[in-house]
Amino acid sequence: MQKLFDEVGFLDTRCYEKFHLSEDILMEHAANGMADYIRKNFVKNSKIIVVSGGGNNGADGLALARLLHGDFDTALFYVKEPKSEMAILQEKRAKAVGVPTCKELVSCDVLVDAIVGTGFSGEFNDDLKLVLKQMNELGAFKIACDVPSGLRQNGQVANGAFEADVSLTMGALKKSMFLDEAKEFVGSIEVLNLGVSRDVYEAETNWHLLDLEDLKLPHRDKKNSHKGSYGHLALACGSKSGASILSALTALRFGSGLVTLVGYEDEVIPETIMYAHELPVNTTALACGMGLGDEFSTLELDKFLDNTLPLVADADIFHMPILLEILKRQNVVLTPHAKEFAALLKQTSIADISVEVLQKNRFEYAEKFCSLFPHVTLLLKGANVILGKDNQFFINPHGTSALAKGGSGDVLSGLVGALLAQGYEPLEAAKNASLAHAKLALNYMGADFSLTPHDLIEGIGNL
Repeated sequence: MQKLFDEVGFLDTRCYEKFHLSEDILMEHAANGMADYIRKNFVKNSKIIVVSGGGNNGADGLALARLLHGDFDTALFYVKEPKSEMAILQEKRAKAVGVPTCKELVSCDVLVDAIVGTGFSGEFNDDLKLVLKQMNELGAFKIACDVPSGLRQNGQVANGAFEADVSLTMGALKKSMFLDEAKEFVGSIEVLNLGVSRDVYEAETNWHLLDLEDLKLPHRDKKNSHKGSYGHLALACGSKSGASILSALTALRFGSGLVTLVGYEDEVIPETIMYAHELPVNTTALACGMGLGDEFSTLELDKFLDNTLPLVADADIFHMPILLEILKRQNVVLTPHAKEFAALLKQTSIADISVEVLQKNRFEYAEKFCSLFPHVTLLLKGANVILGKDNQFFINPHGTSALAKGGSGDVLSGLVGALLAQGYEPLEAAKNASLAHAKLALNYMGADFSLTPHDLIEGIGNL
């Protein structure tokens, strides 16, 4: 698990004041980190163009060019003359060692974007858009210095932003790099040391990035146990029963000792899943919403939910009036996608916004919801999943486009439900289910477009 920050200027200032490190020292470490990455991944004499702006992001690029000069065929391309104090100093150093400049962007092995960094907040002018278009069209390996030019601090992306293969970010991870729309631009991400370890550089934060290594699977370490020892998940089986069946099969595969579909129509279900018209007395957790439709009457749904059992709520439930009652539960995990979360925000009078507005402000609205309902665990689906409870937030960036398939969300709900049934706390169930979901997709050996919910379920045994 790694820490995430809105901005790191205060961390740099702490280095100056507490650790007696200068801005120059931090910049030299940043440049050395980028140079080390290039030396490890590209052969000597590879052609490298560093595109430099006028501020401190440009200064980082100028320092990098100086460090690479002599070992690589390095050139500087200026989009703006150096203006900041550090950029002017780094230009003097680069000129002193003889780093050449180029007047136009040409074919190269590595292209480094050092135009603007985390302080950017506006739009590019036409001239800069043209330069960035040329940069994005080059066949070179593309490196963003700190963040891609055009990525704003709130995670929104300016028109014409740089499309990096890797972002070599300075000191700590920025939350902006993990808004959904940023995923197309940041590439892979590596954090560079600025003269002290990250443990020393970083401060406390209530936002964290989940690593795949954080996954805690429901291993069975009791020798004297039976099926009842591992929980009993009951799922509401509605008019689109296929969705709840997928969730049920997932839960059974993910360790729940017993799984029962609760419904009021005759259904053909897999032989490993039980079916009942009443909630089993030994139920330890509930799942509701997947394919629910209109099969349950208000009275039947009230009866299903008339308890204090842990609950995972998904899909159709976000468009039903009973949602407001569900939000009063103490142990509940909500798993909406963007459209469902927009409906949730409207029902709770937090905001009446479009999905487009929500997607550009996911962090803000996740925080608003969790502030108003601090006892509820939120799992907001997307390219980068946001999980939150009260004032603690986590991002799972490991999902892939392979999961963009009907039924994938039903599998996720089954994973959450299985962990709730086995006694996981709601936030831990949500985090571990989300990581397992992502890992299942990453482990899939077929073409990304071919992944189905059944492939995900089948893969659970190999996690």
